[in-house]
Amino acid sequence: MALHLIKLCVGIDTLDQLQQLYATRIAARRARGERPNPCHVTRMTPRRADEVLAGGSLYWVIKRVVQARQNIIAMEEVVGEDGIKRCRLVLGLDIIPTAPQPRRPFQGWRYFKAEDAPPDLSAQGGGAELSAELRAHLREIGAW
Repeated sequence: MALHLIKLCVGIDTLDQLQQLYATRIAARRARGERPNPCHVTRMTPRRADEVLAGGSLYWVIKRVVQARQNIIAMEEVVGEDGIKRCRLVLGLDIIPTAPQPRRPFQGWRYFKAEDAPPDLSAQGGGAELSAELRAHLREIGAW
């Protein structure tokens, strides 16, 4: 069973905002002839990288709620301008909405077991067709 990572999505207020940001970045990378996959650089490299690369995802916590995930397709070592080694997570192109799951703030990334991860929202009644605003309102009133 794959092991996932979970991370706070700092500076992003809604899932729609994250999707728009990544769409812009993907288009810019394609225009420059680069690999279109979005990347996220972290300070620490997961020691359990083999388990994460065996089908794991990066789950995004937006405003204290797990709201989406992206497949992790590769991990690359990079060295910053300061000479410090870091880990570049190469992500899939699709941002997959998940069932909302509240999370407390934390620093960095954490391992996220598959049995603890929220299910994906499906287009067949899972709420994927709802706007982010309506999903947030349903969470606020406790209906979701």
